[in-house]
Amino acid sequence: MSEAMRSDAITLEGVSKRFGSHIAVRTLDLGIRDGEFFSLLGPSGCGKTTTLRMIAGFETPDTGRVRLHGEDVTDVQPNNRRVNMVFQQYALFPHMSIYDNVAFGLRMKRVPKAEHKERIASILRIVELEGYERRRPRQLSGGQQQRVALARALVNTPAALLLDEPLGALDVKLRRTMQSELKSIQREIGTTFVYVTHDQEEALAMSDRIAVMNDGRVEQIGSPREIYNHPATPFVADFIGSLNAIELVVAERVGNLAVGRYGDGQRIVVAAGAAVSAGDAIRVAVRPERVRIDCVDGAAPEEGSRLVGHVTGVVYLGMFTQFQVETPAGTILSHRLADEDLAAYTVGAAVILSWPPDQTAVLAGRPPV
Repeated sequence: MSEAMRSDAITLEGVSKRFGSHIAVRTLDLGIRDGEFFSLLGPSGCGKTTTLRMIAGFETPDTGRVRLHGEDVTDVQPNNRRVNMVFQQYALFPHMSIYDNVAFGLRMKRVPKAEHKERIASILRIVELEGYERRRPRQLSGGQQQRVALARALVNTPAALLLDEPLGALDVKLRRTMQSELKSIQREIGTTFVYVTHDQEEALAMSDRIAVMNDGRVEQIGSPREIYNHPATPFVADFIGSLNAIELVVAERVGNLAVGRYGDGQRIVVAAGAAVSAGDAIRVAVRPERVRIDCVDGAAPEEGSRLVGHVTGVVYLGMFTQFQVETPAGTILSHRLADEDLAAYTVGAAVILSWPPDQTAVLAGRPPV
């Protein structure tokens, strides 16, 4: 189904939430498409879990409405909403078998017992736990327990599954495995997943779209690629991955490009909207992995941004090597794959940094906090 044809499974219309004098969520409008993996990403206290709890019905908005497939459920109790929630602590019943843990949700929804066996067998197949029906939670690994919690939540075929940092208790290796498994499960069943996390890599790896939240607001919504390559605000740029943030005075406009000059053919070139004019001071950002590094006598591209500098630091970071280069525009980082021939770029070496205009983003809005 094309993105344009998808309807919204969840709609938040002007919702806000305050706890005493603290504003957890400021007036928020949000549409989450049917069948997508949507992540709420941000630091602790940004409002992402409160937003999830308002969708679930555990918190009532002070203002605004919550809709599920167009139906207003703002005042509907959690147990009467067609959503289920998975928490970081899986809350499995230790005295029950895996089969009975999964069946618990069906019993709560008063699903006829004749349907239990087939539905439980189907969902255990999807989460790859066939043959584990008679085991107890303590006999399973952390990842397997997490899949039991998923099965219990999904067996009722909810309109949406809400996940509040469900991988937070797992070690790094298992988290990465479960990220892949979660996305695979979501694709197979087609249920809308709304996922809360503070882990940017997790959100980038799993999501169809991401809402980056800060101080109760959504700073940007977009695909992982859009948010990473074209951050809309200083906060998003600073929160998502490493970046070079540069203060730039626009010397001229050339078509849709804004150019800042640093003498001797050195410049920063950025694709900019009509609101940016010559003489404006703007803040731009470029990811370190987009910055090419060449020796001054090498074959550096002539187009796009181009700065001359000298290497002041070299750090080996496993898959790539980080070069710190002092330039007329300030200190710029360049990340190169570790298996490239990098022997010439030692501390003190004179180098040219370059990157295309479409790899530079103009940052707007509030500065990082």
